[in-house]
Amino acid sequence: MPETRVEVPEMVMLEILSKLPVKSLTRFRCVCKPWCSSFQTPHFITKHHQNNLHNNNLNLLLKRCQGNTRDDIYYFSQLSIEKGQNFSAQHNIHLPFFEDCWYAPVVSGPCNGLLCLHDADKVALWNPSTREFKTLPQSTVQRPPSVDSTSFDCFGIGFDSQSGDYKVVNFVSNCFEENEDEGLMGDWNDQVELYSLKTDSWKEISVPGVQPYGSPLFNNYVNGFYYWRAIGYSDDLILSFDMVNEKFSTLPLPEFGGSLAEYYLELLDFNGLLGAIVYPRGGTDKSFDLWVMNGSWTKQFSIESLLGVERPLGFWKNGELFLESSDHELVFFDPSTRELKNLGIHAYQEKMQIIAYVESLVPINGRSELKELIIRLPAGDASN
Repeated sequence: MPETRVEVPEMVMLEILSKLPVKSLTRFRCVCKPWCSSFQTPHFITKHHQNNLHNNNLNLLLKRCQGNTRDDIYYFSQLSIEKGQNFSAQHNIHLPFFEDCWYAPVVSGPCNGLLCLHDADKVALWNPSTREFKTLPQSTVQRPPSVDSTSFDCFGIGFDSQSGDYKVVNFVSNCFEENEDEGLMGDWNDQVELYSLKTDSWKEISVPGVQPYGSPLFNNYVNGFYYWRAIGYSDDLILSFDMVNEKFSTLPLPEFGGSLAEYYLELLDFNGLLGAIVYPRGGTDKSFDLWVMNGSWTKQFSIESLLGVERPLGFWKNGELFLESSDHELVFFDPSTRELKNLGIHAYQEKMQIIAYVESLVPINGRSELKELIIRLPAGDASN
């Protein structure tokens, strides 16, 4: 009896493929040219990302450093998300582009699976799923005449849904030193630059009337806007940047009943809304309050009386919380049981950062990790 061959319609096949992890799709590129071409279309890339978002398919990176000297290099650990493996480190990832930097790299994002990494004037985009890395070009924006030094302060990454473009915001401070011989006082001024992935170039945009500060501990990109803590003329507030109209605006901090001299306040993306987690600067008995902006600030929940922890690092799928312990270990707190589990991963004081991201096929017109000499090594054990 002759075999019956069943032809699966192309749209059905692509729907099935859009549910697969990036690693599998990378292998399947070699199956046939139409598949390879389909995986690169905006429709398939968007569908694949939406499936991962819908199924809450998160991956975890841990930025860490084993010391606090010039010779101690930051690196990333890919953590296991398999049940029963306690988020053990699978691979350690070293980025040579940032190895000669002191604080490197500050991480902004993720935005649709992309990370912006930066230290001083070194800026790069990284898709850890496709293992593509792109060094951004130096800015061609003109500096003021007679400037003595320039510093690159706060960054932010986002997606312009109208143009389909990925953008990076960069705040620049220009310093003018005091010169008694010429009767000049020390002074400074600000510039803001905006990078476009589509044009692979920077341009200057208007400066907001407030000053952003700090490095993000969580993801500060939320639905087309990037957020920073900022200082106004007389108070602290939140600065936002709209990636579509390229305009800044401000909004107030939540009224949490204290001052920033007494409490830390960290901004974050909480289920697609702007959130703020507030916790005391001092004491050994920590509590954490989560506020959410949905027209106005509302306290979402509180975690009371946690002993032996220093600071929050990120939420997991069902409201669990990663934290840094007083011994600088990575710990995992389940609010439903109030169990605090030590994951056995150590890093130097306040050098850990958790990055939870959804896999993405978004191209960044960069080079492969291999060509960038990025090294992925098996971790060996959870503490490596």
